[in-house]
This record gives sequence, C-alpha cells and structure tokens, in this order.
Amino acid sequence: MAATTARQPGGGSRIAARILVPLALIACAAAVVALVADTLSASDEPAQRQQGQRQAGSAGDGGGDRGKPAKGGGKPKEYVVEPGDTLSGIAEKTGVPIDRIIRRNPDLDPRVLNAGQVIKLR
Repeated sequence: MAATTARQPGGGSRIAARILVPLALIACAAAVVALVADTLSASDEPAQRQQGQRQAGSAGDGGGDRGKPAKGGGKPKEYVVEPGDTLSGIAEKTGVPIDRIIRRNPDLDPRVLNAGQVIKLR
C-alpha cells in the first residue's frame, strides 16, 4: 500500500507567511532608510548654502542681519530664516502675505524651514 500523508488545511499559506512576513519587514526597513537618507541630503543643501553666504558675508556687507528683513530703501526683498521661525511668523514680521511668499518660492516647503534659508519676499 502506498503511504499517504495527511495535509493540514492551509499548510501552504503558513509557509508563505513565514517567508513573506520577514520580506515585508525588510522592505519597510529599506523604505524608511531611503526616506531618512533623502531627507538628510535635502536638509544639507540649505546648510551648505548658508556656509557660502557666511563666507561671502564675512567682509562686513550686512551678513549678520540673519532673521531680519534685508536693510535698504523700501520694503525688504529677502528674509533669512532664524531657528524657530514659521511661515506665518515671517509673514507677520515682514508684512508680506503667506500666499505671496509661497508664490515667490515654489520650492519652499512651508512645514520645514531651515535656519539660514533665504526666502524671497518681493
């Protein structure tokens, strides 16, 4: 007589689950790592720009007016972000509406402002 093996119902799905669950966890971890790496590289760009501005502003041309509207005749054209600034706070300080700031700075993420970032106002 031939030996018969008893199959448990759903036995194939248990094996699939044992393989797919760890693969799903690895995929999620890889996505998180990629997202964090992208965020860190994007936040390094304004810091590099800020360093370049510091070097250019070290000759005493008003580079120390950080967090304040640019001085000069008439209304300010740019604003340098200070730590803790928000877009609504900048709009209030400068008198420029938020929607105008967003239109002038299409790459600006209103939720993430980095210290030293230059925002066009006019």
